[in-house]
Amino acid sequence: MGRLRIAVVTPELPNREYPNRGHSVYQTLLHLYDYAELQALCPLPRYPAHFQPRFDYRKSDLSFSLPGVPARYFEYPALPVVTRPVNGSMCAHYLEPYIRAFQADVILNFLLYPAGFAALSVGRTLHIPVVVGSIGSDLNAIPDPVSRWLTRKTLNGASRVIAKSRQLRSRMIEMGVDPGKTHVVANGCDGNLFCLRDRISARRKLNIPANAELIVFAGRMHRRKGIFELLEAAATLSHKRPNLRLVYVGDGPELGVLRERARGLTGFVTFAGPCSSVAVAEWLAATNLLVLPSYAEGCPNIILEALSCGRPVVATRVGDIPELVDGSCGILVQAAGDVEALTSAMDSALESVWDEDLIAKRFRRSWGQVAQEVLAICEASLRDTHVRCAAN
Repeated sequence: MGRLRIAVVTPELPNREYPNRGHSVYQTLLHLYDYAELQALCPLPRYPAHFQPRFDYRKSDLSFSLPGVPARYFEYPALPVVTRPVNGSMCAHYLEPYIRAFQADVILNFLLYPAGFAALSVGRTLHIPVVVGSIGSDLNAIPDPVSRWLTRKTLNGASRVIAKSRQLRSRMIEMGVDPGKTHVVANGCDGNLFCLRDRISARRKLNIPANAELIVFAGRMHRRKGIFELLEAAATLSHKRPNLRLVYVGDGPELGVLRERARGLTGFVTFAGPCSSVAVAEWLAATNLLVLPSYAEGCPNIILEALSCGRPVVATRVGDIPELVDGSCGILVQAAGDVEALTSAMDSALESVWDEDLIAKRFRRSWGQVAQEVLAICEASLRDTHVRCAAN
């Protein structure tokens, strides 16, 4: 089989307004481009100026050029909440000409609704097999029953389905998806960037005191990430540990509220803002502990990166985190939202002596491996189509 022509349909790609969006999807496509002809198509909703959504919406520069991957950004009209049931069909209308022009062998999607639904609709029209993939939130936080029904329809209609974790695969199967067409493709990590490095050197670059007990959160500033519980737990723990420092790395819709709650804690809490992967690696090198007290996760990349840097983790027992973190590399909190348990886990983790060399050797999975697994699934979906055509 020659190089496949794969049209990738996903809004989960970096752009000028959200430079850190879709990190794992972007890394997968960068390496998939070594093995296949790609055209990334990034559909984005366009909301009218007088009817804006409540979430952090920023109108995108559609001329943005994605480094390393050929990508086309385009918009489809939408209204907050009102058009949610038809966003998939509207997206498909705008998507079809791009896929038709590219002459794709396979359509690959990341984020199930509305983008996956649109990809499936176009695939059926053009008789192209479609592989859909969940990013996590599209299964863990489906906003309404209609979206759930459309998500289920997308999953069941696809040739093959990709989940980032076994927990997400189980959720798909619970929604009626054939287990035989589901595949777990866990995230990878850039081992050249995220690796064990000297903590003191990193702290000098970041102006962090050598004796600080540094806790880092890196991710989207959303309450379902446990950001407010983390602030409360760290404030409580700071009375016992006066050298404690907490750094939030990232951006998101509730960053302003979090900053307001942290007012008066200037010397204790720092907001680093959205950071490049290089900067995130620097913060992980400098930290004593990564904390991720999320309410729901799939296979969180930041945990893989922290472990690759030899840094222990405190996280909630959600998604596939229990498969990544055990007693040799961190502490798991049983329930999200339990501030007392989170405070205790952070205190115990800072008190413990960790074998950072052992932690750093725990995870070895490259983005190249991820890309090869995704490619194999796309190839299998095309073979399935050929077999069905031959049978008919």
